[in-house]
Amino acid sequence: MSYLSRREVDELKPSLEKIVNKSLGNNDSSVLRTVTDCVSNGYDRKKISDKLGVYLDSKKASRLAEKVIDLVEDYKVSHKPKKRAHEGDRDSDVKRSKNGTSKDPDRPKSKSETEKKSLPPPSKNISIANINIPTPSIYGIPTGLLNRGDADKARKIAQLQAQIKSKFSSGILPNIIQIPMSQNKPAPLILDEDGRTIDKSGKTVQLTHVIPTLKANMRAMKRDQFKTSDKHGEDNNENRFIDPRLGIKPAMRNKRSLRFHEPGKFQQLAERLRMKAQLEKLQNEISQIAKKTGISSATKLALIAKSEGLIEEIPQMEWWDSVILVDNLDTMNGDKIAIKDSAINTLVEHPTQMRCPTDPIKPVYMPVFLTKKERKKLRRQNRREMWKEEQEKIRLGLEPPPEPKLRISNLMRALGTEAVQDPTKIEAHVREQMAKRQKAHEDANAARKLTSEQKRDKKVKKIKEDTALGTNVSVYRIRDLQGLASKKFKVETNAKQLFMTGCVLLYPDCCVVVVEGGPKQQKKYKRLMLNRIKWEEDLVKDPDGKEVPNKCILVWEGTTKQRNFGEVKFKVCPTEKLAREHFKKHKVEHYWDLAYSGAVLEQSNDVVE
Repeated sequence: MSYLSRREVDELKPSLEKIVNKSLGNNDSSVLRTVTDCVSNGYDRKKISDKLGVYLDSKKASRLAEKVIDLVEDYKVSHKPKKRAHEGDRDSDVKRSKNGTSKDPDRPKSKSETEKKSLPPPSKNISIANINIPTPSIYGIPTGLLNRGDADKARKIAQLQAQIKSKFSSGILPNIIQIPMSQNKPAPLILDEDGRTIDKSGKTVQLTHVIPTLKANMRAMKRDQFKTSDKHGEDNNENRFIDPRLGIKPAMRNKRSLRFHEPGKFQQLAERLRMKAQLEKLQNEISQIAKKTGISSATKLALIAKSEGLIEEIPQMEWWDSVILVDNLDTMNGDKIAIKDSAINTLVEHPTQMRCPTDPIKPVYMPVFLTKKERKKLRRQNRREMWKEEQEKIRLGLEPPPEPKLRISNLMRALGTEAVQDPTKIEAHVREQMAKRQKAHEDANAARKLTSEQKRDKKVKKIKEDTALGTNVSVYRIRDLQGLASKKFKVETNAKQLFMTGCVLLYPDCCVVVVEGGPKQQKKYKRLMLNRIKWEEDLVKDPDGKEVPNKCILVWEGTTKQRNFGEVKFKVCPTEKLAREHFKKHKVEHYWDLAYSGAVLEQSNDVVE
């Protein structure tokens, strides 16, 4: 068998794959590679069967080698005509060069000659249905002498021509209108003795003469025509909306008359401004004196206490005294208050101890921590128990024994003589086993990997804390938060990111921030409010109008049984009453009383200093 080029081997490769798959029932890469090498090297049938005998038995190897040889011979036969056609062309060229003539009956005809030969003779009536479609060819060469790609193109062209012809013959497409050749001819030009154009009857025909002109004159004429057309259009549009029965009055501009101010008007305005300034000055002096003496702070605290409802009527007798008193405190027994002697004895009554609502229902035990050495020992024992269990299952026949773990490094040591007999096959087997182990490892990792939703839930669960037994609450007071957009954003965004509840109340000179959550959440938020945010960078105005540095103070922190607020939101309250009502609606008005009383005392201390 002769050698084949690389291109021919590549063309035969799909057919070789089909033969191997059909013969063996699967695509064995090693067998296919061996067959391809034998074909490219030009081996005969016996040599190919010997090469395949390494992977297959003798019968299968000889049968497969016979099929491969038949395929190669068919391929050579199918590609011989093309080579012979080229050889014939070379022989004819040599003959023509020897004879010195270009006429040769055996040479292939040119494209123009084949077209002339294939086209029907010219007729007066033209119709596609009457055209003889030539046999498909490219550049005058029949499809039988072309290679596979050119033959496919010629076959497609012939199919399209046949479809068009069948459609015309079946009446799906209308035939082209048959036009006589005489009607397509132009009218004849007849001239008399003087050179004038006349018709068939002898009358003179006046031809249209085009007078040449300048481009500038033509543009000017077009411009004038356009302007006249625009004017007519505007007149028509204006006349559409005008009623001729109504008299049109021209637009008149009203004359402005002089207006004089009454005497003394600006003097009165000036007096009012002076009086207002004096009143503000007097009020500031009074407030300064009141702050120095402490009257204003005492007044504000009294108002807070009154609004809080602390000032109530004192009862005549408390409930715990009513157990031992005879009637009330006014009932006297001589010089002493009358007491029930029967209610007093030598025993001591202890109150019943109740469980704190924040204590866990189940007892919490301290976990046991192992040392590093103990953890290693425990892991070693567990792994040994698992190994023993697997060995027992293999010994009982419940599971097949595992394959030897082969690697390139221990290939010769593990297989020995088998590796020496066919090293290529053994290496392929080892690499396949290595890839299988790698894939199993990656699949296990992918199965353990969390999805995006699971990752998000894990992160949220890590941040959130269980507040069923009690909620930690922190109350912060800030001097001014209304004009600080960046600080407001940090306060709100961090509370939402930590999944905390609460509210932010904006009031002049006393902005209150209340947050509810777990201990870890409170720890992070406390660090944000007191350390991370630099409140001193911003200057705010106090009630006196002076610029002082802003600051944030932790008013109170503790625990409550349940949450009192929802998502953190801002609330603007211009008056103290509205601010207290907002907290009272959530049943925590004491938060406002604590924060506002601290702000009032702080202002009085600043004035005294």
